[in-house]
Amino acid sequence: MTAPNEPAHPYVVLNAQTTGIHPGTGRLLTLDAVTFNEAGEIGEEFHQVFNPGCDPGPRHIHGLEVGDFAQAPRFARSLRTLNKLIDGRVLVLYDSPRDWGFVVSEARRAMNAAARANRSRRGKGNRRRQRVGHVPRPSSMVDVLGSARLQGFVPVDARLQAVAPALGVGEPSNAGAGAGASDAAANGAGARADRHELEQARMRANTLMLMQLFLQLRGAGALTELDPSELTADAFGLQRSHVRVDAQKAGAAAENPGVYAVDAGLHKGMEVVVTDDVAVRPDTLIDAAVRAGLTYSEKLSRQTSLVVSDAQVKGVELRGKAMHAHRKDIPILSAEEFTRAVAEMESGSGARPE
Repeated sequence: MTAPNEPAHPYVVLNAQTTGIHPGTGRLLTLDAVTFNEAGEIGEEFHQVFNPGCDPGPRHIHGLEVGDFAQAPRFARSLRTLNKLIDGRVLVLYDSPRDWGFVVSEARRAMNAAARANRSRRGKGNRRRQRVGHVPRPSSMVDVLGSARLQGFVPVDARLQAVAPALGVGEPSNAGAGAGASDAAANGAGARADRHELEQARMRANTLMLMQLFLQLRGAGALTELDPSELTADAFGLQRSHVRVDAQKAGAAAENPGVYAVDAGLHKGMEVVVTDDVAVRPDTLIDAAVRAGLTYSEKLSRQTSLVVSDAQVKGVELRGKAMHAHRKDIPILSAEEFTRAVAEMESGSGARPE
């Protein structure tokens, strides 16, 4: 039974395809979404290709031609529809900093353009004002990739198509819908309609896979749940927590004493990089680091004192920041080891340099 004011399908899963990885410089190409309930029953459905106003990138990524995007509507045309779909629901995203970052960036771009157009109309009669909608207002959000990591999974390949099968979630039974159009599209026979059918079928298959992965993780343990009001854009437009963004902007509390060593312990000013491959919320570690007088950084550099990652203790292949740290002989601590080192530093029981 749902509450009187709760929608019959209180969740909405959103799958985005973009021109790049950073909302600050990339654009949204396609969005696919469905609303659903705890049993996985589908309610409303949404799919739209957008005109990004720029090069959409190579065809093998999205399966469409440049002309297909040129004939598509701008994001602003769909914002009010997305507001009705997302507002008040739990928004399920695969990689929330990126996916929510693109939605927020596109919504604000549309709102700013409408505001400029409305200002230019002042004093020109009773011309109708543009109303494009607002930044969507989900009741909360769930980061599925973050949830998998929180439950102890450290992916070697962080793409949905790799993570879902690794956790026992395959393509939905109707993933082949629209496959009949693939031959026509490949042979150049069906043209635009066939390309769109194939693109939508592919996107929907990934959307349903993401929904199933969410439902599985929800039944297995804790989820990475987010409050949209506590998020803000970082330098790349990614929607991060205020804790993380503020830590990036904060200056060093003290001069960096150098690389971390077990026998010497942590000391104020040491520069710490926290990867996402940890079985706790990264914000918890970042906040603890800053409170202890350590300097937080998103990037590895010559100043990096240590990196926090659970990849080694999980026995999986190092990737990303942990891999580069290993190659540069930068110490790698697990989340548990780092938490213990911070506690020893704050209590004064840690080792001291001679």
